[in-house]
Amino acid sequence: MAITAALVKELREMTGAGMMDCKKVLTETDGNIEKAVDLLREKGLAAAAKKAGRIAAEGVVTSYIHAGGRIGVLVEVNCETDFVAKTDDFQALARDIAMQIAAANPTYLNREEVPVDVIEHEKQVLLEQAKQEAEEDVKAGRKPKPEAVLEKMVAGRVEKFYKENCLLEQVFIKDGDKTVTEIINENIAKIGENINVRRYVRYGLGEGLEKRQDDFVAEVMASVGK
Repeated sequence: MAITAALVKELREMTGAGMMDCKKVLTETDGNIEKAVDLLREKGLAAAAKKAGRIAAEGVVTSYIHAGGRIGVLVEVNCETDFVAKTDDFQALARDIAMQIAAANPTYLNREEVPVDVIEHEKQVLLEQAKQEAEEDVKAGRKPKPEAVLEKMVAGRVEKFYKENCLLEQVFIKDGDKTVTEIINENIAKIGENINVRRYVRYGLGEGLEKRQDDFVAEVMASVGK
């Protein structure tokens, strides 16, 4: 079944969940809106969306220092009450987010923070890559891809850029099947309060200087025995 914008809008109005989450569960349920509602509830996304407008002014500033002091992270994670801020679950979430930043080195918090000129530049680079691939197809005797297909390829690669560079859209380092946002939403459903990552800063020893490249994800996970 085709997932129309009207169907996505209807599910969003019913549950308060995000547009992308609604589209994803509708795809998984082949457009069955009742099953989609249940799936959103199972994932805690409907509950998270309903809490999204609530003020979250409490929380913690958590630090994470990578073994040997080579990487340092400070992150502010907000919740609604000081009571929740002091709970083990919230503290563990804040630490996991700090570790995520240390390991995956996101450039932005979310896609809204990415400057328009950065995305336009990425689109131009990706479009040139797609055109070069089309030229190689012609040289190899293959039918070139239509312009509409090239545009879809570029759009897909822009989405990949967001997922690699925006913290909230990155794959969670402790669970490759979930994004950081999904982990936060699960904790919102579990804890019962709105949770936001407000800001962060990451320092790398010798940043900007020539040095050997390391697999920071592997190192950070190894340091916590994961």
